[in-house]
Amino acid sequence: MILVYKVSPNIKEKVIEYYKDLQRPNKPPYSVFQAEEADTIITLYESGKLMFQGKNADIDANMWFDLEYSFNKRDVRHELDIKEKEKARKQDDITNDKFKNISTIGSDEVGTGDYFGPIVVTASFVDIKKKTWLTEIGVKDSKRLTDEKIREIAPQLIKEIPHCTFILKAEDYNKNMIFNMNKVKAILHNKVLVNLLKTKYDYKVIVMDQFVYREKYYEHIKNMSEKVDKIFFTTKAESKCLSVAVSSIISRYIFLLEMDKLSKKYNREILKGAGENVDDLGAELVKEYGIEILDKIAKINFKNTDKIRIKAKI
Repeated sequence: MILVYKVSPNIKEKVIEYYKDLQRPNKPPYSVFQAEEADTIITLYESGKLMFQGKNADIDANMWFDLEYSFNKRDVRHELDIKEKEKARKQDDITNDKFKNISTIGSDEVGTGDYFGPIVVTASFVDIKKKTWLTEIGVKDSKRLTDEKIREIAPQLIKEIPHCTFILKAEDYNKNMIFNMNKVKAILHNKVLVNLLKTKYDYKVIVMDQFVYREKYYEHIKNMSEKVDKIFFTTKAESKCLSVAVSSIISRYIFLLEMDKLSKKYNREILKGAGENVDDLGAELVKEYGIEILDKIAKINFKNTDKIRIKAKI
């Protein structure tokens, strides 16, 4: 962990006095001193910047943040929070521009937060030549589109955009007994990317929403016989990259069709999400079809299962 802030002049002298017996013999260029306390390295630069490095950096810095507020009514924590948000915004702007004028492959999933129904993952190749058409028909992050709009444009995407979709039905999800959702997602993303890339496409980058850190993602798929690497992970990828947006829409559309099938089979609307209304529906289904129904149409490791058992008095 690294924390840096510009220390106030009246606190600067206190910092120098406090660390005078902990200073290292050698100091970095342009620094007043560098000290070491426990597992934290503290460096005061001539510019007035005070840097804390180490696993307990936040704890050591907090003492000075409190003094800043006590002597100067200065909320350093708030200042740092604003800087972090600005840094993230600038990074988002850079990332947004990164995919604007290149052909990409992107993947996205739907259903991981829904108690009922499958998990659907899609990978798509979007040629930059399709950009204008995709914009005209309204392609954007599927979370910002109504189900009606998705039902309208997804069939066009399925027809025109090269893609690969995989549906993991709830019954198979339960049988696999892999209940680490990030691992499930990583395995399924890798699966659709491997299959899509069996055809060669002229793309510049593969983009995926950063649902887990890069190192952990590759750890999740390390035992797969075929793996796709060199993936660019970014937050809010659906709103930054057309191929991810396309994949999110196709995945959502397929998910809606699967939920339609379940609704028709059980003569009632099978609800999305994992709220209390889902628990009520689950209890109704259990009373009518038995507890085994959940193994077939629900992700039984969700907390909803216990709540449904209570509601159904099982």
